[in-house]
Amino acid sequence: MTDVKTGKLVRTAMFAALTCIATFIIKIPTPGTGGYIHPGDALVILSGIFLGPLYGAAAAGIGSAMADLLGGYFFYAPITLLIKGIVALVCGQIFKYSVLNVTNARAKCILCGLFGMGFVTFGYFLFELLIYGHGAIASVPANLIQGLSGLVISNLLYGPLKKIFK
Repeated sequence: MTDVKTGKLVRTAMFAALTCIATFIIKIPTPGTGGYIHPGDALVILSGIFLGPLYGAAAAGIGSAMADLLGGYFFYAPITLLIKGIVALVCGQIFKYSVLNVTNARAKCILCGLFGMGFVTFGYFLFELLIYGHGAIASVPANLIQGLSGLVISNLLYGPLKKIFK
């Protein structure tokens, strides 16, 4: 294994751990849904940006699913692994390639946050629609707020992390 691959695996494990911690430790309960808002989505977005699509998807999916497992949300862990992994995968693609001819890094970061906000909200809504029926709509506002916090926090952290990871 080369030093480059080892470094990539270490950074992936670090982002998974940070995502888990940011999701599990810092919680704002959402009334009526049993869920919570957390800053972990910012790390999901940043995983895709700084690790690339595949490693970012692994870090974001595993870190987020671990937070669900540690927090007692066992039922949500598989769908969280999938949704957060896809968000990081697409964010990595958005950032790696000039999507919509956007070349400014900050604008790409905002696009990543907007995608994450929409996909997480829609993904969990579809999953909960299967489980709870029309009651799933109750979680949409909280998921939008969580996504918005992910967008804002990822943009605040992008500059300092860019100096470290690039």
